[in-house]
Order: sequence, then C-alpha cells, then structure tokens
Amino acid sequence: MDRERGDWGPRLLDGLVALALLVIGLAGTAPAGLNQGVGTGRATYPLVAVAALAVAVRRRWPLVTLAVTTAASTAYLVLGYPYGPILLSFFVAVYTTAAYRPVRVAAVANGVALLVLLTHVFVGMRPPGLVGLMPAAAWVVVPFAVGVTVRLGRDNAARSRTDEARRLADAERLRVAREVHDVVGHGLAAIHLQAEIALHLLARKPEQAEAALTAISRTSKEALDELRVTLTVVRRDEAADERAPAPGLAQLPQLRERLAGAGLPVTVEVAGAPRPIPVAVDLAAYRVVQEALTNVLRHAGPATATVSIRYAPTEVAVEVTDTGRGPAASTDRPGYGLAGMRERVTALGGSFTAGPASAGGFRVSATLPGEGGT
Repeated sequence: MDRERGDWGPRLLDGLVALALLVIGLAGTAPAGLNQGVGTGRATYPLVAVAALAVAVRRRWPLVTLAVTTAASTAYLVLGYPYGPILLSFFVAVYTTAAYRPVRVAAVANGVALLVLLTHVFVGMRPPGLVGLMPAAAWVVVPFAVGVTVRLGRDNAARSRTDEARRLADAERLRVAREVHDVVGHGLAAIHLQAEIALHLLARKPEQAEAALTAISRTSKEALDELRVTLTVVRRDEAADERAPAPGLAQLPQLRERLAGAGLPVTVEVAGAPRPIPVAVDLAAYRVVQEALTNVLRHAGPATATVSIRYAPTEVAVEVTDTGRGPAASTDRPGYGLAGMRERVTALGGSFTAGPASAGGFRVSATLPGEGGT
C-alpha cells in the first residue's frame, strides 16, 4: 500500500509533463510551420497528441513510450509536416529509456528508434536528404547521453548509500565485538583467579573454597547479564533485557566487589560532584576502568589498584594505577586491550595515555568530554 502511494508522485509528474507537451505541441506546431513555410494537415495534431500522451507512462513502460513516440514522430515527418514540438516528446522518450533501462538495452532500443526516424530523411512528402541526417541523429544522441549520465549518477549515489550503510554496519559490529571482548575478557579473568583460589583452598579450608565458588557463580551471572544487555543492540526486534542496568560508572562498586573476590583489592576515589554524563561517555569511562583492572588482574601479579574519578564542568577523567610489577610487566600490556581503550576514548574526542607509573606499577588515564547528560 505504501509503495503504491509512493508511486503516485512520479506518475503525477509524468502526467503533468505529458500534458505540458500536449499543450506545447497543439499551440506551437502551427507557428513552427509558418516559420518554415510548411503547412499542416488533418493528421498533424492527432500524431502530436499521441506522442505527447505516451509520455504519461514513460517511467512505467519506457520502451513502449519510445516505440509510440518514434512511430508518431516518424509518421509526422514522413507526411511532410514541419519540424516542431512533437520532437520534444521523442526527446523525452529517448532520455527516459537511457535513464531507466540498462545501457545496453537502451542503446539497442534507441539505435532502432534512430533508424526508424531517419526514414523521413530519404522518403516521404518532403525528404530533406543527407542534410537532415545530422539534426535527426542529434535528437537521439543528445538525450541518450543525458539519460546515461543521469543513470550513472543515480547508480553511483545508490552505491555510495550502500557503502555508507555497510560502513555503519561494520562500525556497529566492531563496537559490539569490543563490548563483548571487554565483558568476556574481564569475566573470564575474574572467574579464572577465583577458581584458582577455590582449588588451592578446597582441601585445607573448604569453607573458604565455598566462598570462592560462590564468587565464581556471582561473577559468571553478572557477566552473562552484562553480555545479554550488550547484545541487545544486535537483536533490535526484541525488547531490551532490563535484568541488568546499562554499564556505567555507577556499576563501579559491583566491579570492585567482584575483583576483591578474585584477590585484587581496589580503592575508588572520586573528586568533584558526580553528575549525569552522556551515556556513551559513561560507558567508555566504565570500560576503560574495567579493562585496566582486568589487565592488573592478569599481568601485575600480587598488587592493589586505585581508581580515581574526577568530575569537571566540561569533562570527566578516569585513572587506574596499580602497585604491580610495573615496567617489567608492561611488555605484556600492549595489545587489543590498550588499543581498544584508546579507540573508545579518541572516538568520543577524548585523550588517552598508558604507561609505567612514576611510583612504580602501571597507570592508565583517560579524559572524556562530559558536557550534557541523558
């Protein structure tokens, strides 16, 4: 139904073009004949009307329109009537075929139309002879070239839109992949260390091993809930799963508790008054903290970590430092984790640094624009 409504615009426009050509043909043929010293006859205006009205279906049946206008125009010229507005209808038909049909089909159809039209150059009531070849050919070559140019431009625009849609889809897939990497990487790192603790304590202190196994269960559930929220964007036809909130700095207490269960004490320091910040900034800040702490868990050895959050009027800054092995361990750090953090931050117009801390250990810092909120 919507498609039929959308077709009414072009159909109405074609009808108006046909009506305009009819009016021009009926009003302009006689003056053209007087100017050329050629009279009109009984078939003049019926042929003009047939050629003009055929244009009304030009986009729906371009080849039919071309055939009708070619036949009417050729008959008109063979009968010796003056060169006039009827050729405008033929011009529009040639253009339409070139613009709305494949180039090869349009070239063959217009080639045949040209051969038919050239009949009047050699036969008829008033054949112009060889001198008429060039003008007659121009009525096909010019609109054909214009139509092909328009078609190529339209095809290029369509390809550009397709390429842009593909680029946006690729960017979305990359974003989701990065989210999944962060969620799964952090969750598995925490679960791995908690499992190591449980195995170590199972024989000697089973009650503490039970606590570690409980932490594993809680961590895996939280990771699955977060992963489910992350993947909601891939399945837009389903309602969003609200069992877990969208990740953000508000989830830092749960992150700290989860890491404490994995053997990494985390201190959180906040400077400035917490305030609403854009969702994308909130998510990026949280992911930077999460990934940085996951790296500490994986690479720093026995260590503690400090997370500093600073709220300023136009930005929010996060910093993660640890007391781990420092520069000796930093050779393991470069990779997707740091690259992913940098991409997240710079994509939002922020700045990112990572490297050995002055007091030992490792430091990750990001500053993000924080104006506005949602």
